[in-house]
Formats: sequence, structure tokens, C-alpha cells
Amino acid sequence: MNTPQPYFDFLVQLAANNNREWFDANRPRYNALRSAILNITGGIISQVQRFDPSVGEVSPADCLFRINRDVRFSNNKDPYKTHFGVFVARGGRKSPFSGYYLHLEPGASFIGGGLYMPQPPVLKRVRQEIFYNFSQFEAIVKHPHFVKMFGGLSDMGDRLVRPPKGYDASFEGIDYLMNKHFVVGYAPKQEEFAGADLVKTAVEIFRIMKDFNAFLNVAVAEG
Repeated sequence: MNTPQPYFDFLVQLAANNNREWFDANRPRYNALRSAILNITGGIISQVQRFDPSVGEVSPADCLFRINRDVRFSNNKDPYKTHFGVFVARGGRKSPFSGYYLHLEPGASFIGGGLYMPQPPVLKRVRQEIFYNFSQFEAIVKHPHFVKMFGGLSDMGDRLVRPPKGYDASFEGIDYLMNKHFVVGYAPKQEEFAGADLVKTAVEIFRIMKDFNAFLNVAVAEG
């Protein structure tokens, strides 16, 4: 089960029946899909380790996000997520490090990664790293392969409206410093993605992100 279609089929039905009764009745099916995703995650980890050994000996279970939603502070009380998510980084899904992310959701799947919602001290260090080594950072994000795959950094819709404190608006890389997240993503068309080998497809894209993650992780590791 190395293609996304079985997961899409399950998630479409879950979205239409997002309740504990339906999920409990379909739990054996979910468990089989979860086991298959863990196998896929293991394949991704082993191949990513070949070009980025910094991810370490992380386990697939540590990288796969739970399907249960935390509804305590949400107006949406649906108990389950309608996507599967995998984050491969040193320490797994809870890691503060920049890493590699696979998102499976009908009509909204993508492959990418980076640093999402870094804590303020980490965000401050990332901005400093970009400021001090802008030519290196720019060479990474302007590399033709990087631009062809991702276009640029993803716009998460909550950038600063003014330069961060301590940085002059005339700095040539100020636009990057106004980000609160440093992430990239590639969203294949679902009809193209549905028959894809998930491990092969994800790893090919993750390989292009290697230098991007390495740059960001210099700043993360300084904490």
C-alpha cells in the first residue's frame, strides 16, 4: 500500500462521518492504514538518512501525528483530523528542528517542510542567521532546483507588516526576515499524486530541501 489512494478513500469517508461511532466501526481499517503509513515512514526515514544523517535514529511512530484532534480550545469539535501527517526530523514530530513533512489530504496534499511556528527564541536566531549569512541563504532559496520545485518560501498569511526590531528596512533580505515561519511545500495534483510511490516521490522532493533545513538547523541548534 505505497500509493495515497487508500488513504484518500478513507479520509473522504471520515470527513463525511466525523464521529466516534463511525470511527470505532472502521477502526480495523484505520489500523491497517496506520500500519502501512508507518512502513512508508520507515522507508522515508531510511532514505532521508542517506543524504541527511542529522535526522538521527528516529522511529516512524515518533514521526506520525495522531489522528485525534485536540478540541479543548477549538470551536470545531470534530474528534478526528481529516488528513494524515508525517514529520521526519531529529526527535520526530515534536522536534524543534527543521525537517521534512508529508501531508495526505484529499484535494490538499503536499510535500514540504522547514520550520513551522518556531518559538520566539528560535525565530530570533533564524533571523540572525539569515542576516549574518544572507548570501548563503539566498543561494539556497534561489537555486534553480529549489525555485522550480517550491517557487519560494510559503506564505502562511501572518507575516510581519514591519521589519522586526533591530533590522533596517534597507537590508536586502528584509522580506525573508518578516516571516514568522520558514516553510516550503509542493502540492501535486491529486490525479498525479494518487498513483505515486509515496516513498520515492517524497524523498525526491525532500532531497531538494536538504540545504534549506541544514541552514535553519544551525540556528535551532544554537539554543
